[in-house]
Amino acid sequence: MGLFLNNFKKTNRNMKLFTKIAGIAFLSMVFAQPLSAQQKYEWKTAKSGGYDYKYVENDPSHARFYTLKNGLTVILSPSKKEPRIQTYIAVKAGSKTDPATHTGLAHYLEHMLFKGTDQFGSLDWAQEKPMLEKIEHLYEEYNSTKDEAKRKEIYKQIDIASGEAAKFSIANEYDKMMAGMGAKGTNAFTSFEQTVYTEDVPSNVIDKYLAVQAERFRYPVFRIFHTELEAVYEEKNRGLDNDSRKTFEEMFKQLFPNNNYGKQTTIGTIEHLKNPSLVEIRKYFDTYYVPNNMGVIMAGDFNPDEVIKKIDQDFGYMKAKTIPPYTFDPEKAIATPITSEVFGPEPERIMLGYRFPGASSDDAQILTLVGNILANGSAGLIDLDLVKKQQLLGAYAFPYVLKDYSMLLLQGFPIEGQSLDDVKTLLLKEINKLKTGDFSDDLITSIINNEKKSAIQTNESYSERASSLMDNFTSDVDWIKNVSYVERLNKLTKKDIMAFANKYLNDNYVAIYKRQGEDKNILKVEKPPITPVTVNREAQSDFLKKIAEMPENKIEPVWLDYKKDIDRTQAGNYEVLSVKNKDNSLFRVNYYYETGSWSNKLLPIAADYLEYLGTKNKSSEDISKEFYQLASSFKVNVSSENTYITIDGLQENFGKSISQFDDLLHNCVADQDVLESYIARLKKSRGNNKQNKGQIMQGLMSYAQYGPQNPFNNELTDKELDGLKAEDLVNLLHDLANYKHQILYYGPKTAMEIASELKNTHPAPAQFKALPAPKKFMQQDQNTNQVLLAHYDMVQAEVYWVRNSDKYNPTQVPEISFFNEYFGGGMGSIVFQTIRESKALAYSTFAYYGTPSNKDYRSAFRAYIGTQSDKFSESVTAMNELLNDLPESSKAMETAKLSLRKKLATDRITEDGILFSYLNAQKMGRDFDMRKNVYEKAATMNFTDLKKFHAQEISKKPYTYCIVAGDGKIEESKINDLGPVKVLNLEEIFGY
Repeated sequence: MGLFLNNFKKTNRNMKLFTKIAGIAFLSMVFAQPLSAQQKYEWKTAKSGGYDYKYVENDPSHARFYTLKNGLTVILSPSKKEPRIQTYIAVKAGSKTDPATHTGLAHYLEHMLFKGTDQFGSLDWAQEKPMLEKIEHLYEEYNSTKDEAKRKEIYKQIDIASGEAAKFSIANEYDKMMAGMGAKGTNAFTSFEQTVYTEDVPSNVIDKYLAVQAERFRYPVFRIFHTELEAVYEEKNRGLDNDSRKTFEEMFKQLFPNNNYGKQTTIGTIEHLKNPSLVEIRKYFDTYYVPNNMGVIMAGDFNPDEVIKKIDQDFGYMKAKTIPPYTFDPEKAIATPITSEVFGPEPERIMLGYRFPGASSDDAQILTLVGNILANGSAGLIDLDLVKKQQLLGAYAFPYVLKDYSMLLLQGFPIEGQSLDDVKTLLLKEINKLKTGDFSDDLITSIINNEKKSAIQTNESYSERASSLMDNFTSDVDWIKNVSYVERLNKLTKKDIMAFANKYLNDNYVAIYKRQGEDKNILKVEKPPITPVTVNREAQSDFLKKIAEMPENKIEPVWLDYKKDIDRTQAGNYEVLSVKNKDNSLFRVNYYYETGSWSNKLLPIAADYLEYLGTKNKSSEDISKEFYQLASSFKVNVSSENTYITIDGLQENFGKSISQFDDLLHNCVADQDVLESYIARLKKSRGNNKQNKGQIMQGLMSYAQYGPQNPFNNELTDKELDGLKAEDLVNLLHDLANYKHQILYYGPKTAMEIASELKNTHPAPAQFKALPAPKKFMQQDQNTNQVLLAHYDMVQAEVYWVRNSDKYNPTQVPEISFFNEYFGGGMGSIVFQTIRESKALAYSTFAYYGTPSNKDYRSAFRAYIGTQSDKFSESVTAMNELLNDLPESSKAMETAKLSLRKKLATDRITEDGILFSYLNAQKMGRDFDMRKNVYEKAATMNFTDLKKFHAQEISKKPYTYCIVAGDGKIEESKINDLGPVKVLNLEEIFGY
């Protein structure tokens, strides 16, 4: 459960140094056709199975659009690739329609839709109902009371009443039902104008799924509210520690002073969070959760004729209502640039934002093209001018499309010695190039080709297809615009783009300066006194039992047979492993090396350096353009012990793509000036990492596992960086092809056909060079409790428990999988139920026992809590109690077993995933699919197995506590109680 404030799924890009960020396509679902072929896209009507529906002619998603008699929209897109279905139940309402006096309400409601109804989630509704009514009245009294002493007294009554009511509730019964079906990704999210409930279910439980969902939305009961509200408080505090979120919120505030995009935030104000109203939440549900404002969207393995009938039967009870329109005063034109600042500990950056018409406008689609011209990850103006030429540490641009308005957002990160105003000037110069037409004439054609490739990739995934259809529904965009997107782009010219840019991109922008420093506006949500509530793990409602008894057809599992599923041959000295793509014309090829940064610390630097190099005949920019024109891309990824060179694209361009990359790898030319710019940016990036709490925590955990010299700080010092020579890095790149590597191919051709082509495009040396020996890092024993502490300016505190176990034991894998499912794997797990649902100590918490990446390494256990600093001791105590004493629940155990087996039975490893599964199996010393063992042995496991594993691996063991928290935010004595404390400085953590 969470919020998509500003659709962070689209903006949380990997900001690793030099990663180029592509523009985001506007929900495009178009598929490869020759440029000359003009497809006809028209709405058509048809009838099948007794139901009328609409569809778009030549829509490759084969989506059917139904409107039931009560106004409910149903969108069905069948796909037989996997025996699973991605489902969304979407409501066209979000924070934009929150009452101004109760912001955050839509997000509250989203959380409460997991609490059940009068039919499930309750032990005895007759006894629970009056107690919940009492709590509702107490909250209304609490909200209208201003005297703090009286408010505390009322809250004490709320806490007592909530504890009594909880005795008749069944926590997480919804999650248990979904887990018992084998569901994955049980969650929901709230954004400006959408609240969406998501599940990925096996195709044989569609009847069960629909029965649960129909009941879920019939009459939700807002039980276990005050502990869930505390989880929302924690979510708010996590947002206060997120500088990116603050930057986006300020951008929307400045761009939209009249629209609730800017006037309200999705999670709401602290004042409103502290004064929730169950009455107002119910009003919101009754107003917006009506069939003519909702959609059921599915993509996956089903017969649409059968499914539409089932949906109609289950959701036909819902009654349509008039939906109040959202009205707002149109935004006034921005005459001069608007500037604002936000502060926080993360690295400085600047964001520019321009306002555009909303999602249904033609200009919103042109905006997508404009975003790709600016930044597409390869050959956009920003990519070539600012990233390739190393003018900035990082930069990107992307369209952000909403119903009322759209935006073009640009963001830039400064290099050392560069001001944010310098960054702004560079970004605006790229905007000016759009206006003057200073970009390649063939860039639009290249973008169209890449959009086609991207659309094919989207269609490969049933979940991506469902996501596109869902976004289209909540944005009120005509689906035909999405399907015909590429055809529409084909008609645009450079002159059109210039006119568009001159119309919209002037001095009418907002600039948000994200500066380093103390945020003096932070007011965290204080911890209210909460008594843990009963969760009744063993209880089951009659409704759950009825759902469990519903019949379902058995889906037989499909395990990999590496000998049959992988085609093998030789291309000279290369071993070629191949899986055929029977769906489309895309290929992906990997050169796989069993060497990485542990063998040579220069290798990841050389791999990044390659991005900025050319050959004697081509510049780096020329090479990027050529790859983009082919709709191909390459990436060199160096990990600790492996290196992958990945090239992908259209099969028709396979030979050219492989040849172009090999030419670059063999003939790249050393450039010391480029290297010096790279090193300067790398140093700046490494400095930025020290200002990132996530990176700091990763360093602490590596220190806990391996000691002072560990994989995380296995880095060159600044002095070593300064001493690097371009020739040494280039020689390393030239030599890479001479090391032994395997060819992993997924595409339309056979292994023999590809091997034949590779002999010319990627010829093997007569003899491979021996791979360099890797440095070994030994996992440490945790003999006594100890604490590794790092300070960071933050509201919350984050804690990881880390312990290395014994050497990998393959016979333990089934019980590890079973244990993780039961103990700490999801919202129905023991850890989540206890720490979040019962005690309201954290928004995010989990635990897992992990197996290593190589059979010669040790397994490890980790647990996590992110909590308010003032709840630190309670949270740690709560987790330690679970680590030492495993709660027994026969019902939770059976649910975990069912969930694990059903997920495995419907899990399909496909495409190049088969090849990577094989490589992983080899590293673990086996030649078979381990999932088969887990599936078969899980059937006979019981709580005795769980208890034994917990006692052997978890209980009463010493742990290293890795803590990142604000200096002075936690009492020293509380940290000292855990064990000897070592405060690590940043150089110890990062190695530079």
